Amino acid sequence: MFDEFIANWLARPKLRQALGYLLAVASVGLAFVAARIFLDFHLPLAIMSFSFCAIAITFWYAGTGPGILALVLAVLIRTFFFQPEVDWISRIAYDLVFVLFSFFMLQATRAKNELESRVAKRTAALTKANEDLHQEISERKRAEEALQENVAALTNAFEEIQLLKDQLFKENLALREEIDVNRMFEEIVGSSPALQVVLSRVAKVAPTDSTVLVTGETGTGKELIARAIHKRSQRASRAFVSVNCAAIPHDLIGSELFGHEKGAFTGATQRRLGRFESADGGTIFLDEIGELPAEMQIALLRVLQEREFQRVGGNESIKTDVRVVAATNRDLQAAIAEGRFRDDLFYRLNVFPIEVPPLRERREDVALLVEYFVDRYASQAGKKITGISKRSMELLQTYRWPGNIRELQNVIERSVIISDSENLCIDESWFARPSGTNDSTIQPLSEKLAVQEREMIESALAETNGRVSGPRGAAAKLGLPQSTLDSKIKALKINKQRFRRA
Repeated sequence: MFDEFIANWLARPKLRQALGYLLAVASVGLAFVAARIFLDFHLPLAIMSFSFCAIAITFWYAGTGPGILALVLAVLIRTFFFQPEVDWISRIAYDLVFVLFSFFMLQATRAKNELESRVAKRTAALTKANEDLHQEISERKRAEEALQENVAALTNAFEEIQLLKDQLFKENLALREEIDVNRMFEEIVGSSPALQVVLSRVAKVAPTDSTVLVTGETGTGKELIARAIHKRSQRASRAFVSVNCAAIPHDLIGSELFGHEKGAFTGATQRRLGRFESADGGTIFLDEIGELPAEMQIALLRVLQEREFQRVGGNESIKTDVRVVAATNRDLQAAIAEGRFRDDLFYRLNVFPIEVPPLRERREDVALLVEYFVDRYASQAGKKITGISKRSMELLQTYRWPGNIRELQNVIERSVIISDSENLCIDESWFARPSGTNDSTIQPLSEKLAVQEREMIESALAETNGRVSGPRGAAAKLGLPQSTLDSKIKALKINKQRFRRA
């Protein structure tokens, strides 16, 4: 407390100035007291030495004003109290020496004060710089800590984004890369008993996670059944990935199904997710499963048994949660007997079999399908078609449709394209049997249709005197385009000349 009190008093300018003048009086007084003592020892220069010391001390510690006061006091005391017998010239010489000494002390004091001022300013500047440096270091440390926290947060966010990105990629891979532009139709159309049996089985198996094997002839809509199973399952909100095993080269099907690592083979410049990863949480549809190579049958069997797989070129086992729906138009039992298909894989796939009936067993659905496809393709073509000729509908319902719904779809689309009226007509020549067929159940019907068609054309030619074109020609009478009638006449080898009258 006392030290702080003294420091506060010394910090006041007026007090410091008063103490300076007090130092001048005290130092000169002490110098002459000491000189008086030394004179007793016959040391006449003691007064000069102590006077110089008093002046020097006062200048150095008290400043210019007190130093000058010390000079004046030293001269007066020495002149009037010491050596009064000394002549005036000697006194003046002594005084000049004091003045010169005081002048040099003044310069030294100023230099010292200036140096102290510079040192103080420099010290203050260095102190400020040091404080700023410490503050900057502290701020940098805080910034680094904040940066590390932000980096950690960004890393976590990036990992979450990457997971979401991978999940989104998995769920949308089929939509981005494998959109089936030739899909038969978007809805199941029909009400026949055979179709109702299939839909009943779909409704029963859809809520489960059981593996389904869909069989049936080509063009019956097996993928449509697979999609119906997926849409009615608990996985409906996740991806449905379709893979045609017959359309992928054997050396690439492993990469397509299970993905590959970067550098796994020539051209593998980056990691690629397979269809099983893309369908994780959803459903994968393996069409034409009977065409799967033997080594891929083993890999698929492992996925069905262990629920895990490895990418091509990788060593890490990847867990997967995928429902498998397979389809084929082949007789897998015969393929097993021939050694082309593994029996253990068949039993894994054949947990819940669904057989899709051919169109010839769903004749009640032909009219509904025709109406559906006519509306669809007429809308796409910008045409207005309100009906179909009775003859054409009878032909569509009696035909056996070896290509099933896909063939019916193509026939309707083709008919809509060439149609010029609101009443759709089907060209009967499209149903002619190709050469080399021996279907005994179809041949009599085809011959009957050909005979009836010949009779109708010959009757029209007879009425029009062999004329085909024109408003009164056979084509107009039959309601067919001229080019269609010409092609039929040529196909049936009808001689138009014999109907012309002279």
